Amino acid sequence: MNYRVEHLGLPARDPVALKDWYARILGAKVVFESDQKPPAFLLALSGPLMIEIYGGDSSLPQTSDNKLSGWRHLALRVESIAAAKVHLEQRGLKFTEGVKPAGGGGSVLFFQDPEGNLLHLVERTADSSVR
Repeated sequence: MNYRVEHLGLPARDPVALKDWYARILGAKVVFESDQKPPAFLLALSGPLMIEIYGGDSSLPQTSDNKLSGWRHLALRVESIAAAKVHLEQRGLKFTEGVKPAGGGGSVLFFQDPEGNLLHLVERTADSSVR
């Protein structure tokens, strides 16, 4: 049996606004849009993972707490955190934390989407145990 990740589900208070943010900030492309109300979207980033954004019924203020149990952040691998940071800041993203060491080697830089979901950039070094 061969398992691989296809998409990550992301319920949202405002699916359209969140879809627009992922497209504007991260360059995600809409590959599917439902005709339901509110609509659901499948967004493609570079690489095999897609994000499914759909309407959520409730939210928690703890969503951005990286220690809250459950799926907690989406890591986006980049060649250079410094270059990616400049690129995202030019698109309007505000970072509130600095670069930190990454588990397995390298560095990470956290940020949030408009609904408080955690993401981070990860840059791996040549001596990293993660390839």
